[in-house]
This record gives sequence, C-alpha cells and structure tokens, in this order.
Amino acid sequence: MNEETLRALLQKYTRGEITLDQVVGILKNGFSEELGFAKVDHHRELRQGFPEVIFSEGKSPAQVAEIARHIVKHGSILLATRATKAHFLAVRRAVPKAHFHPDSRVITAQENLVQKQGEGLVLVVCAGTSDIGVAEEACVTAEMFGNSVERLYDVGVAGIHRLLSNTDMLAKAAVIIVVAGMEGALASVVAGLVSVPVVAVPTSIGYGASFGGIAALLAMLNSCVAGVTVVNIDNGFGAAVAASKINRLHRKASA
Repeated sequence: MNEETLRALLQKYTRGEITLDQVVGILKNGFSEELGFAKVDHHRELRQGFPEVIFSEGKSPAQVAEIARHIVKHGSILLATRATKAHFLAVRRAVPKAHFHPDSRVITAQENLVQKQGEGLVLVVCAGTSDIGVAEEACVTAEMFGNSVERLYDVGVAGIHRLLSNTDMLAKAAVIIVVAGMEGALASVVAGLVSVPVVAVPTSIGYGASFGGIAALLAMLNSCVAGVTVVNIDNGFGAAVAASKINRLHRKASA
C-alpha cells in the first residue's frame, strides 16, 4: 500500500462506496501478511516511501517465489536482489511477467507501476568492468524507485583522463553513486569535482591486500573530501536507496 492507494481507499469511503468495516478490514490485511516462513510488509511503501524488497541470498527459490507472488498480488512493484537463475525460474512460474537482470542479479516485475519520484539525475559512476555487477544493482534499484539514471563506466583512477573527459555528465547529476574496488580512490576524486551528494560503494574486487573490499571501505570512510556518504561493501542496493531519498528532496526543492 502506498499513499496513492490509501487516498483512493479513503475517497471511496467518503463517497459511501465502501463501509467503515471494509476500510478497517482492508487496512488490517494490507499492513502485513503471514506466510509462515516470512511476514510480507505491505505497509512499508506507505511508511518508508519504498516497497519491501526481497533479499534472495539465503532464501530458497520457492521462498522467494512465494514472497514475490504476494507482493505482486497486492499491486506493488517487485524487486528481488542477489538472485540466481534458479530464483528467477521459480519467480517466473509465480509471476509470469518477471524479468531477470543477470549483470545485477536482480529480478523485477510490475515496472509499469513505477512512478517518477525525483526530478534530478542519478549518475552511477563505476571504476572498472569488474565492478559493474554492483553498479548495475544500484542502477536497476534506482530505476525501479522512480529515478532517471545514467551510467558512466570504466573510468577508474588508473586512467583518470577517462573521468575528466566526462565532466559534463558529472555536472548535470543531482546525486552521484560511485562504485569502486581496489583502493577505492575514485569516490574521493569524483567528490572533489562536484557540489552534489556522493554515495560511495566499496566493492570486494581487488588483490589480497584489498581484504575483500575492506581497503576500499576504509579509504572511502577516510576520504579527504567532506561529505562523502559510504555504504557497505558491494551494497549497490543500499546506495540506490540513499540516492533515491536524496533525489526526492531535490524534487521538493525544485517544486
């Protein structure tokens, strides 16, 4: 349930099309749904601004499919992260119009319900080809949450001219997500060039001393550039949620 559906429900009540008991029943059933192994939070979009997202890792294909079926049944968009092909095949049997994005490992459906939430551009900047999976998770999530998204890939600091030749793209963004592994320097470089919020995503890409992304995480946390926001290692989804909330504020400021 989102604000739009709640308003429609209350308008039906004020017009006398449904009774007070029906409103109460719909609200009770619309908040959460017990599946035995999971409680689907249908109230999350109304409460937080974004619908519940399925974190597929650690869940069986059957569990992901059943949660997905109930999310779609209640008229929400479907977004499932860290999904495998087995997860997708199970979801597609329950939600025939589901789509699998192999680069990002994301399953989506109900894309037609996505409404524009922010006026600004979310730009996803990726250091190297090996980081694209995390970057694509951020891109697909941001798109499903109603943002205009552009990609700027393979512009890491080892070839800094590739980034500097795209300063026009940096300049038009309302918020920038920077995805980088190895030493994670790209986030500081980008943040030093722009006046908009930068959300940094360290990835687990790198040789031994990168410690599975910890080196990039610490470098981003210790950035000399003020105001860089850092999410967890490989958390493209979390970066997209943060960027979406920032972009919604941009929309309000532009209104």
